Amino acid sequence: MKTLNKKGLVCISTCIALLISTAGLAQPDGAAGASASYSPDGVAGASAYAEPSAANMYDTEYESELLTGTYQLITDSLRSGEGYFSADGEQFIFQSEVPGDNPFYQIYLRDLASGETHRVSPGTGLTTCSWVHPTLDRVMFSSTHEDPEAMAKQAEEIRIRESGIERPYGWDYDRHYEIYQANADGSDIVNLTNTDGYDAEGSYSADGSKILFASNRNAYNRALSQAEQKLFDDDSSYFMDLYIMDADGSNVKQLTHSPGYDGGPFFSPDNSKVVWRRFNPDGMSAEIWTMDIDGNNQRQLTADAMVAWGPYFHPSGDYIIYSSNILGHANFELFMIDPEGSNPPIRVTNTEGTDILPVFSPDGSSLAWSTTRTPNGTSQIHMANWNHQRALELLGLD
Repeated sequence: MKTLNKKGLVCISTCIALLISTAGLAQPDGAAGASASYSPDGVAGASAYAEPSAANMYDTEYESELLTGTYQLITDSLRSGEGYFSADGEQFIFQSEVPGDNPFYQIYLRDLASGETHRVSPGTGLTTCSWVHPTLDRVMFSSTHEDPEAMAKQAEEIRIRESGIERPYGWDYDRHYEIYQANADGSDIVNLTNTDGYDAEGSYSADGSKILFASNRNAYNRALSQAEQKLFDDDSSYFMDLYIMDADGSNVKQLTHSPGYDGGPFFSPDNSKVVWRRFNPDGMSAEIWTMDIDGNNQRQLTADAMVAWGPYFHPSGDYIIYSSNILGHANFELFMIDPEGSNPPIRVTNTEGTDILPVFSPDGSSLAWSTTRTPNGTSQIHMANWNHQRALELLGLD
């Protein structure tokens, strides 16, 4: 799930966030920079920030206790990231860049036992945010392959890369992103969203009946004021909110109404909660939040004025793992926290490199995540054994 705004602060290689607030935010009656007929449902915020004490607080070495047998799972790509297990734990879907005439990520499905891997996205345009349906032989992903300019954008990206021009990492909230379903072999692709604007970051509920996703469709489907248009032109993710829909794309309901980027939503194991990350309206920091699946009872778990994102529940429901750069803007590490945010987070990783987008296997015994702890510093998916009992002990939940 993604990431980064045009100010260069938001995702797979830079970000910030993390401590705790013990109560959800009250409903404010408005925030500068947005106009709408609803009341905003809260913005991410920190009550205080004290870097020295935070640094001391996380001066721990638990990685060797929590993660063992770490290895690089994806070895045949230029870059790989954001992977998710199938419900039976036998398959793994992920995004990968490979040599060829398309320089952007495409979606691949791997059999974890045999290593057999095949592409499930069309091969044209950009793709992201994939998922394996929990009960059907089907996959879901976001793609821009129906964009009339998709091939031209590929050629332009290749030209820029070959020129050697240095660019900071930035995520493109392309308005042509739509959420698609397809058979597990990539056939029979169906557009589930069919709406102008960025529709992505989708995830299935445990029974496969619902899909959570993020979208800035409202910015495209209504007339913006001059002030709103300036905000949109500066950062189109400002208008991103969370939605839920039936798995066939019907019955779409908006869950959040907050200025700033709400994204990266996942269901809790029992499907009663949503965990996601919410950026402040200025796009400079993000925090981890939870809410009921109808959008009620929103609760902020972290408050560090940095970037915390990519949260994911352990299958037990006992805790949430996520990534934060509270230790430094370029130093993303994995952390875990209880679902209420009642106690301080625990640092998980200590290895040099960016560690982001962690996900647990369905039985909770393995962790996969994207990391630059590679010989050449490129992002690749790694996997390790996970010590659930030690995690409970460190969180004081045993």
